Amino acid sequence: MEHADPFLQVQADVVSTLQTSRPLFSSYLRIRSLAKSPNNPELKQSRSELETTLTELTADLNDLVESVRAIEQDPYRYGLELEEVQRRRKLVDDVGDEVEKMHQELQQAVSNSAVDTLPNPTEFDAALEEEERGRGGEDYYASMEQQRQYELMHEQDEQLDGVFRTVGNLRQQADDMGRELEDQAVMIDEVDTLADRVGGSWRMGCRVSNISCARMRIHGPRFVSRHSYSSSSYY
Repeated sequence: MEHADPFLQVQADVVSTLQTSRPLFSSYLRIRSLAKSPNNPELKQSRSELETTLTELTADLNDLVESVRAIEQDPYRYGLELEEVQRRRKLVDDVGDEVEKMHQELQQAVSNSAVDTLPNPTEFDAALEEEERGRGGEDYYASMEQQRQYELMHEQDEQLDGVFRTVGNLRQQADDMGRELEDQAVMIDEVDTLADRVGGSWRMGCRVSNISCARMRIHGPRFVSRHSYSSSSYY
């Protein structure tokens, strides 16, 4: 009796979330290429949406790996062949690779944005004049808001680092499962080969036994004994 396949239930969620993340990722790259500051509101919103989607995708990917692990323990229970289990493991690897590439682009954006925020030397005089007038009012609150945004982006980066460490662990687990499946396939081939050899020997023994019995019924036991002796003299 075949049981409900847990992989199919999770696969739909992974595919749906992945399809959502792809246009968000493309939009983020486009906005980043046009933005001149990491504080650009549109850039921050796009980045936040992409990070949220990637977090959901990683959670779904974790469930997908768990389903592959459950099926790998007894694939025939779910009516699956080893080749299908290996195909599913490859799907996990491919999704993990795509998510990791998105994460790398987010990290690159942080580095580039940090460079973009360096002050222009021609603005030093203006900055000194502002300091002479005091750091109060709107300039002070703008500076505090910018600092808060930097801290928020740093916290988000740390969260993403944890998420993608999880992805790396999941991919390693998937690789381990793949090696176990390959070992199982080799063992099955060896058992099949041994079974073929034993079956051939058994059929040969039955054939010899049937021939001896037939001769005994026709010629009697003394004829069979003489025939066996004369046949053995050739060796």
